[in-house]
Amino acid sequence: MSVRITIFTSIIQAILFAVHWFVYATWMSFRGAAKTPGVSAAKIILVLLSVSFVITSLLAFRYSNMLIRIFYTISAVWLGMLSFFFLAASLSWFTRTATMLLGLPVHKQTIALLFFVLAACAGACAIINAFWIRVRRISVKLANLPESWRGRVAALVSDVHLGHVRGRGFTQRIVHMLIRLRPDVVFIAGDLFDGTSANLERVAKPWVHLAPPLGAFFVAGNHEEFSNHSKYLDAVRASGIRVLDNEKISLDGVDLVGVHHGALVHSDTFRSILRKASLDPKRPSILLAHAPDQLQIAEEEGVSLQLSGHTHRGQFFPWTWVTSRIYGPFVYGLKRLGRLLVYTTSGAGTWGPPMRLGASPELVLIHFES
Repeated sequence: MSVRITIFTSIIQAILFAVHWFVYATWMSFRGAAKTPGVSAAKIILVLLSVSFVITSLLAFRYSNMLIRIFYTISAVWLGMLSFFFLAASLSWFTRTATMLLGLPVHKQTIALLFFVLAACAGACAIINAFWIRVRRISVKLANLPESWRGRVAALVSDVHLGHVRGRGFTQRIVHMLIRLRPDVVFIAGDLFDGTSANLERVAKPWVHLAPPLGAFFVAGNHEEFSNHSKYLDAVRASGIRVLDNEKISLDGVDLVGVHHGALVHSDTFRSILRKASLDPKRPSILLAHAPDQLQIAEEEGVSLQLSGHTHRGQFFPWTWVTSRIYGPFVYGLKRLGRLLVYTTSGAGTWGPPMRLGASPELVLIHFES
């Protein structure tokens, strides 16, 4: 590993140690369980859990087998549960302090038990919710829309994250949903893969059964750029999906531009790609870009509609709050910036914890109107 990755991994691991200690110390302080049987075993288990996600992630980027997939999934679920337990511990201290200041006779053991049980229930609901993909339908009005596009429907898919947690079966579910929905064109806005080691062509193969009239198009997300991204693009192409690599094509009277994530994050590069595309102001244009970034540039260069993902809408609190602070109103949904319409999808899959609460997974059907 490079020095940069080593430092980053060490910082993440230190944070995980600290959060585990805080949750454990809170539980022991509130429940008075320091002398109960099994405390030593609990400490050992927590230490192992605290290093599990970092270790299994490092292994997952190198190897792909059933054992690693099982342990990676367990560690990812625990990482999500840890977030809920951290909130429970924080609320326990806040409530305990508030009741003491107000002189309310609330037993501290009751406080902790209530919040930790609620956290466990919330985590269970988040796991279930992450596998229930919704279909969201929106209508988009574009100026100068060709007659042939009026009434047409596009499907937007993003952030499937195929890898150790979700594999071929998840791909089949999405493809079967799309076949039933019968869109005219399918746009895949990146992070089709998780970036971990996997049999890429196998997990992506169900896409070959998808045959929308105008085709299916893909741009690379940040997870396709974790390593040599050509293997991911080859797997996409082998599935019959066209990869748009910083290029423009004409799609029955509409300009379609696809920019991969590595170019999107550099404003000068991104602007250069759009200028090279020479967008015709008399024709509507659709930009497929993984993240809702550089929106001002897209608006200035005459893009009509940008379709993005990446944010996952945070998946669950507190990350829903964090992403909303980063991306503002463009974190999710259909928004406008000047002449530019932007739709950011919450995505179909998950990264890290296979959990969603308040940020449901979705496929998006876009109905075009003039």
